[in-house]
Amino acid sequence: MTASLRRRRRSPAAGPLEDDDLLSEILLRLPPQPSSLPRASLVCKRWRCLASDPGFRRRFRIHHRRNPPLLGCFVTDQHRRRLSFVSTLEAPNRVPSGRLSLQLGNGDRFRLLNCRHGLLLMYIASWKQILVWDPVTADQHRLAVPPGFDFNFVPVIHLVSGAVVRAAGADHFQVVLVGTDKQQHRGAIACVYSSETGLWGKIISTPLPPEVYSGRSSPFISFMSVPSVLVGDSIYWLIAGYSLVILEFDLHRQNLTVIRLSEDMFAKKNCQFLIMRAEGGGLGYLFLSNYNAKLWKRKNGYDGVASWVLERTIELDKLLSLNPEEKDSPIMLGIAEHKNLVFMWTVTGLFTVQLESLEFKESFETNCSYGHQPFEGVYTAETITGGGHDGAALLLNT
Repeated sequence: MTASLRRRRRSPAAGPLEDDDLLSEILLRLPPQPSSLPRASLVCKRWRCLASDPGFRRRFRIHHRRNPPLLGCFVTDQHRRRLSFVSTLEAPNRVPSGRLSLQLGNGDRFRLLNCRHGLLLMYIASWKQILVWDPVTADQHRLAVPPGFDFNFVPVIHLVSGAVVRAAGADHFQVVLVGTDKQQHRGAIACVYSSETGLWGKIISTPLPPEVYSGRSSPFISFMSVPSVLVGDSIYWLIAGYSLVILEFDLHRQNLTVIRLSEDMFAKKNCQFLIMRAEGGGLGYLFLSNYNAKLWKRKNGYDGVASWVLERTIELDKLLSLNPEEKDSPIMLGIAEHKNLVFMWTVTGLFTVQLESLEFKESFETNCSYGHQPFEGVYTAETITGGGHDGAALLLNT
């Protein structure tokens, strides 16, 4: 908070809202929607001065970081040379087109690895570096790739994936890279970067079960393009080979483990997997075969041994009220992990389905059935004390 704001203190006869410290605590608890601070800034000059303070906007983003709204999607084109942001919010919360954008060189190829806690993690081929980018503040951190990780650009086969996490109430972050053993292709490796130390840690490894590589070296082993999921202290990815398994990295214990699934993806046609936070907490996954969706949850038994339990089944064709000619197999593009909101592409367009309430709605138009990363974050429009602000664009269509 600026010095001028600190000097404004409540006199004994003044009301509670005359105390800037108390007012800032009230404004801090406004809903984390993009229009909240622009609306507050219209009340009076004093409120606009407070809402425009960089320190307050930072506190506002941090305060709401663990329950952020879904702002939209970052969409990658087929050749991974263009990254676009598409807002999924209605006016007045729709983020202006181009506001969350990243300027890359012409022809730069990249791989978008993860969106979490308001940060994007991506690998840019021409830089041969990993980028951690905050679209709201425009902060960038470029990281060297640790030895042992091979970012190839072969279609379908992804030998490396990653995740970014940021602690509540802090600006520092961690990056977890996971990959397959380049020598044997029979194990998985992980390495953790900390922005506090500016260093990568040691390589952590674990063997993969024989059914994944079918008992021999197999370059087919790769990470699925669906997003990773953070549940508690662990991050989870899907690995595909001759079978499908989940790779778990425990941030607290710093170890890798492999979890087998209850469904065999390769035993059925037109089926897909998506790992997710289970209803009520814990690890779950969504198994989709045509329009039949099964939600599974991992539970510990009385003997302490974890197993998969089928929680419920959803008939999506009835939920979406599709006509017979519209019933081509849907494609799950990604999941907003805080909201458990699945993005699903069908021949009629892009839908979102909330897995607990089963609320669904049609999202933005797209002819692209790949390369979507939902972005959950807190967008604070720039508000200038002099009277103008880019937040005005959010309020034009109220």
